[in-house]
Amino acid sequence: MAALQFQLEQSDGNSKARAGLITTDHGIIPTPIFMPVGTVGSVKALTIQQLEEEVQASIILGNTYHLYLRPGTEVLEAAGGLHRFNGWQRPILTDSGGYQVFSLAGNRKIKEEGVVFQSHIDGSRHLFTPESVMDIQRQIGADIVMAFDECPPYPSDYTYAKKSMELTHRWLDRCISRFNNTPDLYGYTQNLFPIVQGGTYKDLRTASSQFVASKNLTGCAIGGLSVGEPEEMMYEFTALCCDELPVQKPRYLMGVGTPWNILECIGLGVDMFDCVMPTRNGRNAMLFTSKGVINIDNKKWERDFSPIDETIGCSMSAYYSKAYLRHLIKAKEITGLTIASVHNLAFYLWLVREARTHILKGDFLSWKNEMVPVLKTRL
Repeated sequence: MAALQFQLEQSDGNSKARAGLITTDHGIIPTPIFMPVGTVGSVKALTIQQLEEEVQASIILGNTYHLYLRPGTEVLEAAGGLHRFNGWQRPILTDSGGYQVFSLAGNRKIKEEGVVFQSHIDGSRHLFTPESVMDIQRQIGADIVMAFDECPPYPSDYTYAKKSMELTHRWLDRCISRFNNTPDLYGYTQNLFPIVQGGTYKDLRTASSQFVASKNLTGCAIGGLSVGEPEEMMYEFTALCCDELPVQKPRYLMGVGTPWNILECIGLGVDMFDCVMPTRNGRNAMLFTSKGVINIDNKKWERDFSPIDETIGCSMSAYYSKAYLRHLIKAKEITGLTIASVHNLAFYLWLVREARTHILKGDFLSWKNEMVPVLKTRL
């Protein structure tokens, strides 16, 4: 049992991109990395075997809010944690529930103690505090546990963003205290990441990044971006945060994003990403490929018997044709949702592996500048 380690292998000479290795008790994560979102302990429409073999994921994300409500921490503890419950033996990161608090604005009340919210399942009322959220994530059994934060909406006025950031900082101190005074569960080390907030205000983002860095935890996360602000603003504030956060700690940009967002933010110094986009868009007929974006619903694919994408090293993407996948999606056949989701996730993992390869080769920036317009192309 050892705390999370981050080995910085190579920095790109022409950008802020980095390649590294994160070591946890459940395995090594090569960075930059994309984490499939397993909201309720499963990535929608995929099996654990598909995540391992087809997608080639090295870490997945679980959702504290959803897992707390169902199946509940008692079931997860009885199983021996989420790894044993769902069969995934590689690292798991859990978010803190802060984003769900943000997205459930109509059903929650924020106060100093924590957040009172209503379950979307049965309407029952619950209280999340920094302390209870640490306990819940311990019980879920994540390798990486996120601090409880408030994610302000975009746009927020300066006064609200400042108050929200200061609350997040006070909650972080309470998270650290609780985390340091409770044991790891299930026989492996659990690691706490703090979250930078501050809205779209440079002085607040700088102050929050410095506050987070001062805590000297095993990694750092950037929250509150990709919540509706323009892309260029997201890049500006990501760059600002990365410049303030420690070089020797992994940096996690929460909830981002499109393939081109990911490449641009790798170039700004981000190491870890997660987003529901590959699976959600896949279920809605949008495929991301090495040649550009496909709406598989379109009639132009009806007689296209070429593989979905042979480039990315996913046997499912190389085996099934665009015409067949279009047929399955049109027929509302569940298999179509699985193929589209596996493909999109495999593409995302291929993309960050390619980025890593080019960082190690020393030509990341030129490769990224060539790839971004290709990835944005509508086929």
